[in-house]
Amino acid sequence: MPHKHAIILLGFIIAGVIGGALAGWFFGPAMQQVAWIGVLFLNLLKMMIVPLILAAVISGVAALGDVRKLGRLGAATVIYYTVTTAMAVLIGLVMVDFIRPGVGLGLAAAHAAGAHTTALHKDLGVGDILLTLVDPNLVDAAAHTKLLPLILFAILFSAALTTLGERGAHVIAFFEGVNDAMMKLVTWIMYLAPAGIFALVASRLGKAGGDAFLQQITAVGWHVVTVLSGLGIHLVLLTVVMVFIAGRGLDYLVGMLRALFTAFGTASSSATLPLTMECARENGVDERSIRFVLPLGSTVNMNGTALYEAAAAMFIAQAYGIELTLAQQTIVFITATLAAIGAAGVPEAGLVTMVIVLKSVGLPPEGIGLLLSVDWFLDRFRTAINVWGDAVGAAVIHRYLPRLLPP
Repeated sequence: MPHKHAIILLGFIIAGVIGGALAGWFFGPAMQQVAWIGVLFLNLLKMMIVPLILAAVISGVAALGDVRKLGRLGAATVIYYTVTTAMAVLIGLVMVDFIRPGVGLGLAAAHAAGAHTTALHKDLGVGDILLTLVDPNLVDAAAHTKLLPLILFAILFSAALTTLGERGAHVIAFFEGVNDAMMKLVTWIMYLAPAGIFALVASRLGKAGGDAFLQQITAVGWHVVTVLSGLGIHLVLLTVVMVFIAGRGLDYLVGMLRALFTAFGTASSSATLPLTMECARENGVDERSIRFVLPLGSTVNMNGTALYEAAAAMFIAQAYGIELTLAQQTIVFITATLAAIGAAGVPEAGLVTMVIVLKSVGLPPEGIGLLLSVDWFLDRFRTAINVWGDAVGAAVIHRYLPRLLPP
């Protein structure tokens, strides 16, 4: 997409977000009539995910050449994701300890809200997260958009192709062609983004009801302030990392705005992945970094989700009048970091993995009910941070590719 057209499209996307918020606020439930437009746009993006990830990862890993070079690149990518996710969790814990948003809400309110969380009661553990790495049925994994097994398979499959010489080169060339075609499709779909994002925001806010949502957000207002403040601080820190470690200027942030606003509108880092890759490419990020770092990041690098889960767990503890010790907060820190990896890049998936965090320190899962009224709203902000963390990661790896992939 030419740069001029990208700027124009960004303007329309921003207008779609603002217009959707205003329409949802003033017209309320009537905006449900346009919800299908948002669903259509979101489904078009989701339709791209599986073939794009397979093609991008297979062609990207193959482009590295010698499969033995993948170890250094993979280690650097995982270290970046682990450090930034842990940093996000720490920010969330510090903000909750400082603002103390749950103090004074009372146990009765938590019990009342807990009646709505039955569907979220799942007996999850850290082992369940590790098991998501492998699925015995890749077709079923693709059908249910389980991305981790697909990414692992794509990496192993591509690594095998690099050892087959000319026969493997033909298959690699096929997937490179598929990747190019998928990016062209993404470009076409993004022309529908302004209308799709407008419909998604308007219908979701309209369903909540402007006045009703305002009452809900007031009831847990300090929790919203805590999360948004934490996300803002993490945004600044990621930008600092981008400037000093990736060697990029703020023009990179501006260049990624289309992806960030799409992440806000769709509340799905996976659905936003095609556009994230396109924006990174337009900003001069190496193709090898784009195809390896971004697909992996859209699944395992959930900075915003990790921050939110840590803050939410502490908020629920305070609402119940439970004081967590330093050791328990350390457990929350570790568990939230791991649980964020298991949070699929789909709207509000963090609510499910949050059960892991709550159970790790004995907090009642029904406390999640306190968050349901505003979770969809916060989900959009944390998804945008997730995508920005991926984009910064791609820029960081891009800068150090010569060291990570020696000739």
